[in-house]
Amino acid sequence: MEPAQAGQVVVIGSGLIGRSWAMVFAGGGFRVKLYDVVQQQITTALEYISKEMKELEKSGMLKGTLSAEKQLSLISGCTDLKTAVEGAMFIQECTPEKLELKKKIFGQLDLIVNNDVILSSSTSTLLPTKLFTGLKHVKQCIVAHPVNPPYYVPLVELVPHPETEPSTVDKTHALMKKIGQSPVRLIKEIDGFVLNRLQYAVISEAWRLVGEGVISPADLDLVMSDGLGMRYAFIGPLETMHLNAEGMTNYCERYREGMIHVLNTFGPVPDFSGEIEQQISQAMSEKTPADPEHLNARRAGRDECLMGLAKLKKQMKSN
Repeated sequence: MEPAQAGQVVVIGSGLIGRSWAMVFAGGGFRVKLYDVVQQQITTALEYISKEMKELEKSGMLKGTLSAEKQLSLISGCTDLKTAVEGAMFIQECTPEKLELKKKIFGQLDLIVNNDVILSSSTSTLLPTKLFTGLKHVKQCIVAHPVNPPYYVPLVELVPHPETEPSTVDKTHALMKKIGQSPVRLIKEIDGFVLNRLQYAVISEAWRLVGEGVISPADLDLVMSDGLGMRYAFIGPLETMHLNAEGMTNYCERYREGMIHVLNTFGPVPDFSGEIEQQISQAMSEKTPADPEHLNARRAGRDECLMGLAKLKKQMKSN
């Protein structure tokens, strides 16, 4: 059976992120080789993917135009790196977040790939200069950081190395769009990339507000889920400013002084430990006890909500 797209993708590492990437690429009609060092891990991953895809198909949330059966037939496992990368046009690395391990993998790939394939890492914290400097194929290297779980949250942060070719960024951007993700380009690398920098700014102020006795942890989360988050589910902070006045310039005229006044009252970066940690931990555990059973059930509920939201956003875009 011919795949819907020409070209083969290799996913390195069959953990949760690797599995999710394999599903996303197969959803886009690409043949996928899932590489891992241990055959048993690949077998487990393929069983998981099969079960997930069949459930997604039942709920009408399967990505792409091909049936679950056809998508599954596009994914195969491989325990030999050289065999896995033969004929690949794109390689997505998904190994654990350890610099030495990732550098070792990219060092191995550097010796066996041609000058056309793109080498991409899923890292959420390691900078491209740490990962790719010194590789002979550095021009073909990029970070493509997904959001967990990538199947339901489409954002991918594309972060180039200073020596990454612009065409590498363009091709990766086009591929991500083709498989239904939402790629954004970082013009240069920065610690935490963009998503985590925004997330940490929110977490930091949330922590201070609870710690200073302004609001309870449960109510703080409601401010986001039933307030800001409603808006941010389909519109960003900058466009929000633009729409909340007669355009951006008018917003700045009206609110500049007030914003600066409030921002100057923000406290130092918290240490995320001690009494406040215990208080927040206790409040979170009252809602969802911190044992695997309760956490997994809550995560499954979260993913179902994300799935529904993704479906709604798709409808809103097509209207």
